[in-house]
Amino acid sequence: MELIDGAYPLLEGVFAFTDVAAACKDVDVAVMVGGYPRKAGEERKDVMAKNVSIYKSQASALAENASKDVKVVVVANPANTNALILAENAPSIPRENITCLTRLDHNRALGQVSERTKTHVTAVKNVIIWGNHSSTQYPDVNHGIVAGKPIRAVVGDDAWLNGEFISTVQQRGAAIIKARGLSSALSAANAVCNHVRDWVCGTPYGSWVSMGVVSDGSYGVQPGLVYSYPVTCSGGKWHVVQGLPIDDASKERMRTTEAELVEERDLALQCLAEKSAAAQ
Repeated sequence: MELIDGAYPLLEGVFAFTDVAAACKDVDVAVMVGGYPRKAGEERKDVMAKNVSIYKSQASALAENASKDVKVVVVANPANTNALILAENAPSIPRENITCLTRLDHNRALGQVSERTKTHVTAVKNVIIWGNHSSTQYPDVNHGIVAGKPIRAVVGDDAWLNGEFISTVQQRGAAIIKARGLSSALSAANAVCNHVRDWVCGTPYGSWVSMGVVSDGSYGVQPGLVYSYPVTCSGGKWHVVQGLPIDDASKERMRTTEAELVEERDLALQCLAEKSAAAQ
């Protein structure tokens, strides 16, 4: 109802489906918001097993019914690993077309720097979210700028940038849940729009954004993991920004979030194997 009430000029119509195959028919962009959240008292493996089932079935529906060039954005948590499950079970979809949302974290980092420097957010560029969309993510400002000047120079407070800034971005989702009793809504929807717009239309010259993409081994990250990188976009494709110098402290944080993704991947693949064995 609110989509209709918004009178959006680009909205052609709203259609509801109960059949996942019908919902995926000829789609060009799929925003995957369905998932099973962990509840009090539940084991992590039980939650992963439920998400494996969800994303295995949705992967099949997309592979069989969507446009051959479908672009996929996984939003539901654990977003990176849900995207990996989808990629494992939809081999006909190019792996570079399967992504997860870390743009919300990226935007949160922009917002924190904007507030701290009392600068309009449009003047803040090139922050990076490395790794997992979780509390291990690494919000990195070492290559970012504010009005053309390095963020660290403008902020002038490395203790804040290396401490409170990072933890605030990492824990922002939890803070919003605590404040309103629900997870992010408007900011998450806006981030999805940002993600898709830049992927399809391209990023501005000289700027990059953060996207969770299938690793090709860049920056020493294990190939095949869905890992958040700085990317530029053009011609409907993303490209990892290469050659950025990474200091030792950043390398350690990047390895920490990678290790969590490896653990999640292994658990997800174990759940897939057990599900396949049970079906035989």
